[in-house]
Amino acid sequence: MSHTLGVRQAQKRKTRQALLDAALGLLEEQSLSSLGLREVTRAVGVAPTAFYRHFHSTADLGVALVEEALGSLHPMIGTTVSPAGDSEERVARAVELIARHVDEYPAHVRFIARERNGGVQPVRKAIGEQLSRFAEEVRDGLAEDPESEGWSDDDLLMLAGLYVDQMLMTATLFLEAREAGRTPEESARERDRVVGVARRQMRLISIGRRHWLSRDE
Repeated sequence: MSHTLGVRQAQKRKTRQALLDAALGLLEEQSLSSLGLREVTRAVGVAPTAFYRHFHSTADLGVALVEEALGSLHPMIGTTVSPAGDSEERVARAVELIARHVDEYPAHVRFIARERNGGVQPVRKAIGEQLSRFAEEVRDGLAEDPESEGWSDDDLLMLAGLYVDQMLMTATLFLEAREAGRTPEESARERDRVVGVARRQMRLISIGRRHWLSRDE
């Protein structure tokens, strides 16, 4: 009995993941608001009714994709803001981690970039909540840095938000460089250009940080 139950649960997890993977593939060419559950189930090869065993709606599926795309990034955030190394090393490490993530998970990055301001409110909310969590984690990491001595919690959170927004923008730029239909040589040059721009932008935030006088307005 327990063996049969285990097999069923494993099959259920497999079908759920197949629905997520199929949806992510279909979303390469369209937004979530235009995605139909029948498209997803057809791609998986299951009946439309099977969809509701896993998700209440396409919006619910979208929220699950947000968790899949962003939930695993929390450990990387800690590495990105680690105080190890000097300022230039930190910037280079952060940009390299972002570039590597885009190379490994381009569909997830595309989904988040498109749906962050998309038409499906529960998904926008889920993305916003995840990014807020990132900002809080970055704030906590920054608070351990000696450079943050004397900073208020609100100012650290503001700075963390700048870093998180910059990371997302940089990921989007890497994705665009990757998918612009250029020759390999052109793609490599564009990637190098994005690396340069991203490093300068993050360096600018770091310079502003060093000269910021935290005070009550």
